[in-house]
Amino acid sequence: MNFLRATPVVLDGNHLSIADVFRVARHGHPVELAPEAEAQIARCRAFVDWAISDGRVMYGINTGIGELSEVVLSPEQIRSFQRYIIYSHSAGCGTPLAAEVVRAAICSRINVLARGHSGPRLAIVRTLIDMLNKGVTPVVYDKGSVGACGDLSPMSQMALVLIGEGEAYFQGQRMPGKDAMTAAGVPIVEFEARDGLATINGSNMTAGWGAIELYESDQYYKCAEIAAALALEVLNANMAAYDERIHKARGYPSAITCAHNIRRLVDGSQMLQQPGKKIQDAYSMRSTPQVVGSAKDAWHWAVRMFEIELNGVGDNPLFFPDDRTYLTGANFQGTPLGVALDLLGSCVTMVAVLSERRTNRLLNRNLSMGLPAFLTKGAGMFSGLMLTQYTQGMLICEDRILSAPASTGSIPAAADQEDFVAMSFTSALKTRQILDNAWYVIAIELIAGAQAVEFRQPLALGTGTDAAYRVIRRHVAPLVEDRPMQEDINRLTASLRSGELLDAVENVVGPLCS
Repeated sequence: MNFLRATPVVLDGNHLSIADVFRVARHGHPVELAPEAEAQIARCRAFVDWAISDGRVMYGINTGIGELSEVVLSPEQIRSFQRYIIYSHSAGCGTPLAAEVVRAAICSRINVLARGHSGPRLAIVRTLIDMLNKGVTPVVYDKGSVGACGDLSPMSQMALVLIGEGEAYFQGQRMPGKDAMTAAGVPIVEFEARDGLATINGSNMTAGWGAIELYESDQYYKCAEIAAALALEVLNANMAAYDERIHKARGYPSAITCAHNIRRLVDGSQMLQQPGKKIQDAYSMRSTPQVVGSAKDAWHWAVRMFEIELNGVGDNPLFFPDDRTYLTGANFQGTPLGVALDLLGSCVTMVAVLSERRTNRLLNRNLSMGLPAFLTKGAGMFSGLMLTQYTQGMLICEDRILSAPASTGSIPAAADQEDFVAMSFTSALKTRQILDNAWYVIAIELIAGAQAVEFRQPLALGTGTDAAYRVIRRHVAPLVEDRPMQEDINRLTASLRSGELLDAVENVVGPLCS
């Protein structure tokens, strides 16, 4: 990551987008706090300090939390309590999350605090900003959050580094948190009243991780459209099913978009001019706009849910300095995110299922419009791409299991004080696994589509699919004789995930519509 060399993302609490989070998380764009956000944070903190000095009893500031919220703390306990909150809640385990997930979570949390309803000192927010901009990434484990009160366990592991504890990555090395902060020149802080809970009390690991998954799934759906277009060409599809009038007659916006994208991809195709078309193709060929379009419509809804979250105040309690009051509630609850991610994961799986069905038509000589069995000239001696479809089958089986919703999985916590929890972080975790598998499925379909091209030449592909074919052949040679295919699949999948194939296609046809 080239920290501080890219365009900064300005955080004001109101305008953070999915794309912004992705730029900060994966590409190292720096962040800045808007001047009006600084003022809002300072005004809120002044109210918190006044309320403490006035002897107000406030949850999580001078009381315990959860089942212990009725325990009132003495003035001497208030500062130490914030540190102990972080200690006690750092109870996760497992495998460290990718650095981009933790960076996304920090970015998300800063934007929450920028709204000026959470009450930490401005020094806490500035420290989080310095950690992002100077490349200090806390080590955070992937097991432990139930999504209420937010992602307390992983957020606490993040917060440990602010006070010089825990572990962090810096310049590619894992080290004690204090050493990472010192090496980066970021002063550690000492939590005062409210600071600790304000740093952790929200669903920000889920929000950050889910934002990355949503950004990536948009690329995945576009690559699925490219794979579909290539399969349609080599199978000499009846493109009447992609006529805009059909989709406008029904009216689903993203079905119209998907059909439009595919028509652009195959524009100029000679392969689609062959005689012998069927009057009506199989569902896996003519239903792509309806299926992928449904997934894209769901994606748009999920993006809306996440951008509400990214620019909302997921915290408890909330302070309203203009009204001289504070209110306790449940804005930390991760359910809106969990529902959106459960839907996203199911839709990604659905699109992968459709991909496998088109792959089957490419490999099955009874369905492939004259292509040889398993796309090899030596069927019998050679098995061609037969076994790649087995891999797709395994991946889809796993994704179907992972598509069971986590947001229905509440297990009460905190002696039944927290008797409904969101499990939204589990939704993010399994959606990550679903996407990882689904990329392989699309890569395998593209390998099969490119192999089929070898049997249709010299007929020309469409403008967009030709660009895709050239990228595929950069990573996967034609299969003349059987060879191990695992590295071919891995290389092409890496190309898809990096954006190489999509960029090449969009360079010739223009941006595909989300």
